[in-house]
Amino acid sequence: MSAYLEDTIAAISTPVGFAGIGIVRMTGLKSFYIIDKIFKSKAKAFESYEDKKIIYGHIINPKDGIVIDEVLVSKMISPNTYTREDVVEINCHGGIIPVKNILNLLVDCGARLAEPGEFTKRAFLNGRIDLAQAEAVIDIINSKTNKSLNISMKQLGGSISRTISEIRDSILEMLAHIEASIDYPEYDIEDVSYDLILDKTKSTVEKVEQLIYNAENGRLIREGVNTAIIGKPNVGKSSLLNALIGESRAIVTEIAGTTRDTIEEYINIEGIPLKIIDTAGIRETENIIEKMGIEKTVQILEQSDLVLLMLDGSLELEEQDIALLELVKDKKAIIVVNKADKDSIVSVDNIAKTYDKEVVEISATQELGIDILKKTILDLISAKGFEIESFEIISNIRHINLLQQSLICLKSVINTIDISMPLEIISIDLKEAWNLLGEITGDTIHENLIDQIFKNFCIGK
Repeated sequence: MSAYLEDTIAAISTPVGFAGIGIVRMTGLKSFYIIDKIFKSKAKAFESYEDKKIIYGHIINPKDGIVIDEVLVSKMISPNTYTREDVVEINCHGGIIPVKNILNLLVDCGARLAEPGEFTKRAFLNGRIDLAQAEAVIDIINSKTNKSLNISMKQLGGSISRTISEIRDSILEMLAHIEASIDYPEYDIEDVSYDLILDKTKSTVEKVEQLIYNAENGRLIREGVNTAIIGKPNVGKSSLLNALIGESRAIVTEIAGTTRDTIEEYINIEGIPLKIIDTAGIRETENIIEKMGIEKTVQILEQSDLVLLMLDGSLELEEQDIALLELVKDKKAIIVVNKADKDSIVSVDNIAKTYDKEVVEISATQELGIDILKKTILDLISAKGFEIESFEIISNIRHINLLQQSLICLKSVINTIDISMPLEIISIDLKEAWNLLGEITGDTIHENLIDQIFKNFCIGK
């Protein structure tokens, strides 16, 4: 690991393309030595500049003296930097050629290309942030709404880490009490230990359960609510998608079976991201391509958090409609009766009563009832509320899984105490819960898992 940290790494930190500014980033022991080779300022030598200064000058190819670009270079001296190493950021023109030429020069002069997430990984390995905070960085980048950004910013600030640390400290206190009971049996404190550990474990279980309860909201805010639009062919699914996102994203025709693959878009309803999936119409068909689209629709339906089942209000319910209504009977679903601008034949009240679902009448093409539908969606998915100011929300699926595993261990402690098992047996589950919670912050995590986590980051961050 030490040799790995001795490398000086560089990467393009802004999207490659046509833009006003591009940023090339470098960190490591040789950062200042390398930049001094290719950066020239009229004022004075690079090494003479103070920390946190932005310096105007030019990037020059040291081999032939040709000017590559006019730049602003930021100098950041360790340890008060993002990685706790010396850091250089080159602000150049944002075209594809300038940023790539500068990056190539840095590599030619002794840096290596950074791996995905390696800057943040170094921040973690050098102790600037813990693993939960490091994972918050990529969540900030991937935020789809202000609420998801707020959650990630709180996690980056250490809110989740502090909560987890408090729980781990409580478990550690219980383990210390058990060790004292085992090491000093002459003091006859075993009975007291059982009562103390039982009370503390129950209290810890409540805290972990609250985090898990809130985590479902966090997951939906972070990843979006997977929302499938299903229905018979030509019922108006693609028109509804277009109405929800406010643009013509899906092809709309009078020909049944136009949508043969899924179309995905995100919309924002009061801070909650919805991943809207327009699926192929479900019907009997001999067309192989259309049949594949229908099979994919069924798979998506099973994985959806919310289903919008569309019916044609201008037609009597058919066998396929009834089959679809039965299919979503146990799902969180809203029945959307389309073509409200025409004389409706479908009995909305009857459907709502029979299937115990919210029913909304709309006209997708005329965009009638869309605001009511959005409010109904929000009411349905916000049953538990999405306020994030009054409690900590864990949104990372890895963290949620670790919380669930630690909860199993803590409940096992309570069961073990109930059947009066020895304290040594109780300590096994407590230690496992302590270790699992430590994996959230990175205190007890394995190196190969750390590598896997940072592979999900973008290069340059």
